[in-house]
Amino acid sequence: MKIASFNVNSIRARLPIVIDWLIKESPDVLCVQELKCQDQDFPQEAFQEINYSIAFKGEKSYNGVAIFSRLPIDDIKVGFNKKESYGPRLITVTINHIPIINSYVPQGFSPDSEKFIEKLDWFKKFNEFLNKNFDPEKPLLWMGDFNVAPESIDVYDPEKLYGHVGYHPDEHAALKRLMEWGFVDIFRKHKPGPGQYTFWDYRIKNGVKRNLGWRIDHIWATKTLARKSVDSWIDREPRLKEKPSDHTPVLATFEGL
Repeated sequence: MKIASFNVNSIRARLPIVIDWLIKESPDVLCVQELKCQDQDFPQEAFQEINYSIAFKGEKSYNGVAIFSRLPIDDIKVGFNKKESYGPRLITVTINHIPIINSYVPQGFSPDSEKFIEKLDWFKKFNEFLNKNFDPEKPLLWMGDFNVAPESIDVYDPEKLYGHVGYHPDEHAALKRLMEWGFVDIFRKHKPGPGQYTFWDYRIKNGVKRNLGWRIDHIWATKTLARKSVDSWIDREPRLKEKPSDHTPVLATFEGL
């Protein structure tokens, strides 16, 4: 089973890139974030034409999450609960008997802002969501744009960036609690070296060429599922296209699923 996560930064703006990439890579499952598209405007037909089923929830100009699958999608749920107040940032499905969570974690704006407090609150709510709905001893995938670089090797300049949003000790503590719940970082299981990123800021001149990036897009799995992972990698090619997203896909393969 081949899975992937990709923050597309507008599904309609990036549609040709996403369709071409799906045809080329043919993942069984692709989790997408930052749709920036209302449900009625979502380009479903383009994905159905290449034989992908879709579960999605969007909103105008912001947020939005979707899951594309070559396999049947079951048990679709949006958000933490019916009182969700963070916008469409979380969608959960079951594919091939495996629960898959696709999340677009709030960015946080800056550590001295209310939005940063909301980000930490989101992680707290997510931990509660896991405890209520899932068992760390059973298969579970958590994927998406976590908006946190977990370690020093996950940012291009850890000394300069330490304490900034996305690489802040409070975020690291929140992410550590989630890993201790029972997750394995699948990319790091297979690729332990530095300089491997999924996001390059548009505002940094020649940022991709100079590799001034962050690894903030992730594929995590519970330990029982992580044992079946055979590889994980980042595909830079979509970030090098004309008018790309500022992110690029991260992928993983699992055997025996």
